[in-house]
Amino acid sequence: MGSKRKLKMGLTGGGPGAFIGAVHRKAAWLDGQIEIVAGAFDIDPKKSRQTGAELVLDPSRVYDNYNKMIEGELALPAGERCDFVSITTPNNWHFPMARDFLKAGFHVMCEKPMTMSVAEAEELKKIVHATGKIFGLMHTYTGYPMVKLGRDLIKSGDLGKVRKVVVQYSQDWLSTALEKEGQQQAVWRSDPKQSGGGGALGDIGTHAANLVEYMTGLEITHICADLNTFVKGRILDDDANCLLKLQNDAKGVLHVSQIAVGEENHLAIWIYGEKKSVHWNQENPNYLHVGVLGGSEEIWKRGNGYVADKSEAAARATRIPSGHPEGFFEAFANHYCNFADTIRAQMAGETPSDLILDFPQVEAGLRGMCFIEKVIENDRGSEKWTALIL
Repeated sequence: MGSKRKLKMGLTGGGPGAFIGAVHRKAAWLDGQIEIVAGAFDIDPKKSRQTGAELVLDPSRVYDNYNKMIEGELALPAGERCDFVSITTPNNWHFPMARDFLKAGFHVMCEKPMTMSVAEAEELKKIVHATGKIFGLMHTYTGYPMVKLGRDLIKSGDLGKVRKVVVQYSQDWLSTALEKEGQQQAVWRSDPKQSGGGGALGDIGTHAANLVEYMTGLEITHICADLNTFVKGRILDDDANCLLKLQNDAKGVLHVSQIAVGEENHLAIWIYGEKKSVHWNQENPNYLHVGVLGGSEEIWKRGNGYVADKSEAAARATRIPSGHPEGFFEAFANHYCNFADTIRAQMAGETPSDLILDFPQVEAGLRGMCFIEKVIENDRGSEKWTALIL
């Protein structure tokens, strides 16, 4: 499909002390189709240059800020400048950076949540459509092969009508006031000026909601929410519990917490249909458990031929044979593969297939922002159910 040269990647964020930027770099590199060539890695120019040196980049392409990065990259010939930019900064920078890079002619991969508000998300959607550039959103967990298998089992009708969904995302890393100790990840995530209106809700709740909609194919229509802040002095929520109504009369329960002592990164989902159910656990991601009404439990194992027979997407997202665990980096890389192949299709004047377009895009980002705002609205208001309307 199209040109098979390596795509050139620029990165914002990912400087000293950052977590997710390094994951993006490594995941994008994994399949040998993308190379990082430029970046503005930190709000401190000295730290940005430090990261550029560690990555052995051309110093002239390590920028003090993202505006200089746009200027510098546009000054290069089309075949040498960045093809796309990945935004891995705190949330308050997502919208202005995505807006400006898109308008400058760059494709964009962005961390979630996509923006700080629904209004910004709606504007960004208009910009994506107006520029015609490819926009990806890194909702990591829909990149796992067995999540894709679960989605395809549901789509093919194996479960019958979906009746109920339970999803949880539990961590314990904010069980104490870590932000007051200067821990970089905790500081910005607990600051509404950098993180937005949601704490745990925006950080991991959006992942849980996105996973529900991706796997079931049903949109969340109404929310009944209870937000909590357990750690004294913390401004944003560190725990959230939601009842959900979904399309087609399905019901749901969503709970997320970053004060759940003993939990590391416990994202798990149970989807119950009329005939079967599916259960997937991110901490043991290579297996999909299928419950059968009146029958034995089935355990589907990643990398086997019977999985490929049922789900072309799961097969495409698998790199190594069964019994050799794949996980977090590979899920990131799966989104990058589809994102990159969509860019290549556009370069070649081709229409990408639905299989290639299987990565989160701007619409998922808008739904995520609606989810955050409506949960907060419901928690603060007096109505039992708040509609999640786009």
